[in-house]
Amino acid sequence: MSLPANPLPRWDLSAVFPGLESPEFAEGFESAVRAIDELVATFDRHDVARRDPVPLDEVTVTAFEEVVGQYNAVLEETRTLRAYIHGFVSTDSRNETAQARASELRQKTMLLSLLETRFAAWVGSLDVEALAERSALAREHAYVLRKARERASHLMAPDEEALAAEMDLTGGAAWAKLYGDFASQLTVAFELGGETRLLPMSAVRNLASDPDRAVRRQAYEAELAAWERAAVPIAAAMNGIKGQVNALCRRRGWGSPLDAALFLNNIDRQTLEAMMEAARESFPDFRRYLAAKARALGLSRLAWYDLFAPLEVGTGDRPWSFEDSARFILEQFDTYSPRLRALAKRAFGERWIDAEPRAGKRDGAFCMWLKGDASRILANYRPDFGGMSTLAHELGHAYHNLNLAGRTMLQRTTPMTLAETASIFCQTIVRHAALEDAGVHEQIAVLEADLQSACQVVVDISSRFLFERNALVKRQRRELSAAELCELMADAQVDTYGDGLDHETLHPYMWAAKPHYYSADRSFYNFPYMFGRLFGLGLYARQQADPEWFRAGYDGMLSSTGMEDAASLASRFGIELRTPGFWQESLDVIRADIDRFEELVDGLG
Repeated sequence: MSLPANPLPRWDLSAVFPGLESPEFAEGFESAVRAIDELVATFDRHDVARRDPVPLDEVTVTAFEEVVGQYNAVLEETRTLRAYIHGFVSTDSRNETAQARASELRQKTMLLSLLETRFAAWVGSLDVEALAERSALAREHAYVLRKARERASHLMAPDEEALAAEMDLTGGAAWAKLYGDFASQLTVAFELGGETRLLPMSAVRNLASDPDRAVRRQAYEAELAAWERAAVPIAAAMNGIKGQVNALCRRRGWGSPLDAALFLNNIDRQTLEAMMEAARESFPDFRRYLAAKARALGLSRLAWYDLFAPLEVGTGDRPWSFEDSARFILEQFDTYSPRLRALAKRAFGERWIDAEPRAGKRDGAFCMWLKGDASRILANYRPDFGGMSTLAHELGHAYHNLNLAGRTMLQRTTPMTLAETASIFCQTIVRHAALEDAGVHEQIAVLEADLQSACQVVVDISSRFLFERNALVKRQRRELSAAELCELMADAQVDTYGDGLDHETLHPYMWAAKPHYYSADRSFYNFPYMFGRLFGLGLYARQQADPEWFRAGYDGMLSSTGMEDAASLASRFGIELRTPGFWQESLDVIRADIDRFEELVDGLG
């Protein structure tokens, strides 16, 4: 395999179409549009909608199998098309051709949203259990059908659902698009080395890991100032989206947006409360980590802009160039299974990864399914352990997609809680390997990078959860100003970070910086990351205890994440999610790392 050379790689989307302006793309786009129209005709012909209880005769069984078969095919075709276009939009929001085609596709796929609602309503009219006895296809989709039946009980009248889907294009989806385009194009005037340059927000945020504290503080202050200047339209987007979420949840009979989020994530409130209780109990331990990092940096207490500061603890640390990271990941994935290594080898060799930070490219990292068993990974790579760990994390998502490839599109609908399972598992593999045979300085560097990430996933995500819950409650009464949103965010950070951070240097604009808040169809995007992190740690512990037994069931579990709820899948490995015990055990792994980190840091003195 030829590893990517500098500059950092950009992904190749030509496995789908040669380009956005190619005849092949035009033909593929029109094919998807025709397929949607034909699916609408099939739904109409079989009267797929809310009805009186439908008699379960041969005609109904035949109609069901035709509808589901065609529905799955259309979902696959349109999802590939959407991912292809998103591959251009996410790496260059100024690409007007991509933006235009994305907008056109949204107009067309609005029909799919309507069909999804009609399908759920129709399933709610069927005897799902009796249908599963008569149809192999229904048995294969039994969990999907039971979820659809439950969703049917939370649907508005058909005309209202149709209007809501149509209005979303100029409501929640439009606000989300505004946020995405506006935030990705923000530039910040920043003086570096005596020269003032306009930097993309992603580049300024990356300076949070600069070794020079003065640069970090300058970047932090410049970032906050930029968000403050941009706060009016972003606050409008937040208010628009959260207002729509509240209205639709109320009209659909959900007790709260959180209840709807739990349903979408295939967990219950008891599971969430058990996890959040265990997380809150761990906050003092994370504050110990933050205090130890402050000591290592020679500070009395960390400021917000010190959270991602690298520790200058000596020489000999691995440089973690992109090429070094690729080799290390391949070596360590091979220790788990040749199949996992082969997946990563394809990703590096077939240009699945877009790693270069640049203007117009969205911040952060993600993995998206593209076609068949292939994915694409977006990263903004930094040459450090965290950058390597992020690559391993996103490759875990690609491995999950590989295991889902044999399922239908309806069976692949994986909730966010379970979507992080393979990514955390892969991230844990490379973390443990990096610690083996490492000297004291490198151990500190690896532990710090991992604890930094764990602190974000447990403590910071708890703050984001509190913020969103409180913002949704207050938005029921009226719109919130940017200042009020900042106050809610700062209060949540004080509540979670406690004395681990200097309260004079928090990040009140985190509500503007995090794109996860700006989705009208998925609230509470935050807690699933905590679930995934702790669930992945628990699975890794079971793999360490009995590797052969674990491997025998792991890929099958990944392929079933859209076909069972989280509790049922966890029970395959003897895990009980509804009590704090399991979550405390996973957090104990992190506590042990905090103990080790404190000992190593204090030993340097």
